[in-house]
Amino acid sequence: MKRSVLAALFLCLAAGATHAALPTFWQVSTEAEFLQGEVENLSIDSYGRLTLGPATATVYESSAPFLWTVVPAADGSLFVGSGNEGQVFRIDPAGKGAVFFDAEELEVHAIAPAPGGGVYVGTSPDGKIYRVDAAGKSAVFFDPPDRYIWSLAVDQAGNVFAGTGDKGLIYKIGADGRGAPFYQTKATHVMALAFDRGGRLLAATESPGRVFQIDAGGKPFVLLDTPYSEIRALRVNARGHVYVAAVSGRPTPAPERPATPAPEPAPPPVASVSTEVVSITIAADASSAQTGSPPPPAPRPSPGGLGSGAIYRILPDGVSDLIWQLREDVPYDLAFEADGDVLVATGNKGKIYRLAGDPMQPTLVTRALVQQVTSLVPDRDGRVLFASSNPGKVFRLSAARADRGTYVSDVRDAQSVAAWGAIKWQAAGPQGTKVEISTRSGNTRTADETWSDWSAPYTDEAGSPIVSPRARYLQWRAVLTASRDRSPVLTSVTAAYLPRNARPRVTSITIHPPGTVFQRPFPTGEPEIAGFEGETPERRAAAQNAPGGAGNVNQQPALGRRTYQRGLLTFVWRAEDENRDQLTYDVLYRREGDTAWKPLRRGIEDPIFVWDTTSVPNGRYVLQVLASDLPANAPEAALTGSLESTTFEIDNTPPVVTVTGVRRDANRTMIAFDVRDSDSAVQKAEYSLDGDRWQTIYPRDGIADSRFEQFELAIEGDPAARGVIIRATDALNNVTSARGEAPAGRR
Repeated sequence: MKRSVLAALFLCLAAGATHAALPTFWQVSTEAEFLQGEVENLSIDSYGRLTLGPATATVYESSAPFLWTVVPAADGSLFVGSGNEGQVFRIDPAGKGAVFFDAEELEVHAIAPAPGGGVYVGTSPDGKIYRVDAAGKSAVFFDPPDRYIWSLAVDQAGNVFAGTGDKGLIYKIGADGRGAPFYQTKATHVMALAFDRGGRLLAATESPGRVFQIDAGGKPFVLLDTPYSEIRALRVNARGHVYVAAVSGRPTPAPERPATPAPEPAPPPVASVSTEVVSITIAADASSAQTGSPPPPAPRPSPGGLGSGAIYRILPDGVSDLIWQLREDVPYDLAFEADGDVLVATGNKGKIYRLAGDPMQPTLVTRALVQQVTSLVPDRDGRVLFASSNPGKVFRLSAARADRGTYVSDVRDAQSVAAWGAIKWQAAGPQGTKVEISTRSGNTRTADETWSDWSAPYTDEAGSPIVSPRARYLQWRAVLTASRDRSPVLTSVTAAYLPRNARPRVTSITIHPPGTVFQRPFPTGEPEIAGFEGETPERRAAAQNAPGGAGNVNQQPALGRRTYQRGLLTFVWRAEDENRDQLTYDVLYRREGDTAWKPLRRGIEDPIFVWDTTSVPNGRYVLQVLASDLPANAPEAALTGSLESTTFEIDNTPPVVTVTGVRRDANRTMIAFDVRDSDSAVQKAEYSLDGDRWQTIYPRDGIADSRFEQFELAIEGDPAARGVIIRATDALNNVTSARGEAPAGRR
């Protein structure tokens, strides 16, 4: 079988001269990579293992797009708060549900048990607290001036505490409905309330994201001050540990608690794409627009490096630690399993994670076919119930494994139509379990009806040729089947493909000033010049003149240090290859006006070349860089791309200084001289008196811009006594000097 797989790969290599010779391997083997796909009845742990997860059953499908909170009743029924019509649903143990209470306000974010089997209901906006008895009869229990009622908690004495916004005020309300402010948090919203083991009130706030501990007298103490903008959930386990879900900003498209006074249509879907990672943001579904849900406020940028959210733990002694930082998923709620593990409900892909171990590690437990899992609650049988938004449903998470689960990978973009190679996978499991891998392909980024059908399951996990049609995009599916409640384990899938070979491109050529080179240091010896394989003119001269032919050893410079070597010309270029093939370069040149290219150097691996121009005739030249992907392709499949430089000059001949006259003018001596260069413009002229510093002389016309310039120098006293030296430099840094004396016959 291995021979057949190799044969299939060789067939792909020989399929056409337009495909690259080296295959690309798409491997999915880590937790982060597996989380890019879609799961159904599967779990993904932190070790990158895909196994059958708990079965998920739908308990109730509501008419509301958003379900915010779930509270169990003593008889096993559930009370569920919703939006956008401010309804509370009651679901009996058999899963039969109906509207239990319908408020005038749009949202119900908070429910708490009331005496006699009833509930307290907190509504928003124009926040009110209602008391609804077991028969569904309601009355306003407390009507504060605050806009939002985010959270409710009832202490052992029957007092009701209400967390509100947008002034961050906590109220304490007696059983008779009389209430007063209990604590002003100085935050914008109080999002969650709970009691610790000592009966003290815990409050979680937004703007800033903090957790307060407040004693019976209203004295606060900050237990946790996070860099996150909001604390969304607050739960206390049997050991007194407080678990906190923090959010870095109001995410989009989360079904956010409304922060606008009047309802408006939900925004249309928005898709944002970057060059490295493709991210798609979808606004709330059409049902929210039809029912007039207030849209979420505009998302605020996340603090740098915080990700989308985090889970903290506060111990009874007040010590807190960050136990998990989420990068993409947004945490909405927390719950505890019987063994102490922590469940985390997230959006915007409807995932539930389990935090277990020491230190705690996340495992993807399940993914519901919803956008957000907004509330988690254990039922009286020890199972976990969860509510969702977009759409609004209630699910039950079974303690038993699912019999069958499906994983659909992310879509792989080969950048062009590709030839598929082999697909292989690593799996293990008890006898009778199965892992089946299939593929499909297409030429649209999103898999739709134009894609091929799923292939029949491949049979050899060591490598089976992919039978899906050649296309730009590929996707694979894994189906895991249990045996006697025992699950197989899938740890990696690898698919090979050959993208169509793309022509390399040379995008730019930089010509550095004459004599500019860059050193490439070595541990010992003289630094080598990057891009230059010969000896510099100075080193050749030194080798000829030094005893034994040995040159001087310079101190090792920093990498890339710029230096000067007369006669050398440095060219640096940029090249691109869509296939990321290894490239080599040929450098050619021609004199301006010629049509034939002459080679300078072939097979260069680095995009830099230094030309020793000391033996090249002066003139104007053009350079061409030709990039080839031959190192990564068969000769018949290799492609080339080229670019020509701008015209540049080579001039290694210094200018000529001619003193044309010396005359006396009172106490000054006037020296007139010309500077002429045969190939390039005169750049500057300087003079020195008695070996002192060099001083610039300007031409008579004020601009040094031509091959012939005239100068006049005024010197105090007799120049013969002062020792005047004149130095001239052309545009290519060729230098000459002369004494400031008049030629014979011109004195």
